[in-house]
Amino acid sequence: MQSLVWCTAGLLLSAAGTWAALGYARWRRLVDLPDERRNHSIPTPRGGGIGIVIASLAGVAVAAGLGFVAPFAALAFAAGLLLVAGVGWIDDHRPLSAWLRLLAHVLAGGVLALVPAVQGQWLLAACALMLVPALVNIWNFMDGINGIATIQTALCLLLVSLLLSAPATLPVVLALGACLGFLPFNFPRARIFLGDVGSGALGFVVAAAVVLVADRGDLRCVLVAMPAMPFLVDAGFTLAGRMIRGERWWQAHSQHLYQRLVRRGHGHAAVALGYAGFSIVAVILALFIATLQVGWALALAATVGWFLFVAAAWFFLKDRTDAEESSGLE
Repeated sequence: MQSLVWCTAGLLLSAAGTWAALGYARWRRLVDLPDERRNHSIPTPRGGGIGIVIASLAGVAVAAGLGFVAPFAALAFAAGLLLVAGVGWIDDHRPLSAWLRLLAHVLAGGVLALVPAVQGQWLLAACALMLVPALVNIWNFMDGINGIATIQTALCLLLVSLLLSAPATLPVVLALGACLGFLPFNFPRARIFLGDVGSGALGFVVAAAVVLVADRGDLRCVLVAMPAMPFLVDAGFTLAGRMIRGERWWQAHSQHLYQRLVRRGHGHAAVALGYAGFSIVAVILALFIATLQVGWALALAATVGWFLFVAAAWFFLKDRTDAEESSGLE
């Protein structure tokens, strides 16, 4: 019941914030226009993810006030989230350089890394420092069609909330509710986009959730990578390909598999739900593995096995898409 209350609170607060952001975006004319890189056909307001940010900040503040989260950890989370969301909010209004945004993401990772660092968990601190900029940018890269980034985040947070017991995960549950509150504005038809303020914030929230699991000494934190695997694989292999070809990999593009699938005629909803299907299976598998109370090695082996499966599916779909695009040019 407590989790349901927090989830509902996050949903309502996020929905209200998104509705307000929609009016603000129209007033300020913050609109993404269709072009060859984007996968939408009509001008659409951006910046709706600020509702998720507001809900997440409120959730961690209340959790800290009730003693569910240590004040220092809550402060570090809030500061890191504000860094990521703040630079994203500015970028939504006036484009910033990729390197300036990356600097802010690294600083946010450093702030979050202070939580395990003050406890002497230096390995986890180093992981947090690298994880934040990685996931923030992956989520930004993968936020290119309706609903996909929000659904993937919700499934990752669902797994974390089920792996750990309340009240430690109540802020996670509220963030999950915040994703659900935004979703009707963006899926299946987009009335507003997350914007950089939202996509980056979602990546930070997922990174913080992983650190939360690991900070409690739970080696099952590697299992949280399983529902995120469709994003990790698509972003990772696409980025590697661009680097190998000598392209400017840090610049925006539309070469991810999910974007190419949409251009081949598979709708936004079909592709987003297809990626979600992999993540739903991953959540079920991860929970089953967790119930077996396996050690670190077996949890890692299961995660690697799932990575290989998703990677194989990615290459299969990529080869098929390559063939379809080649035949279409002939």
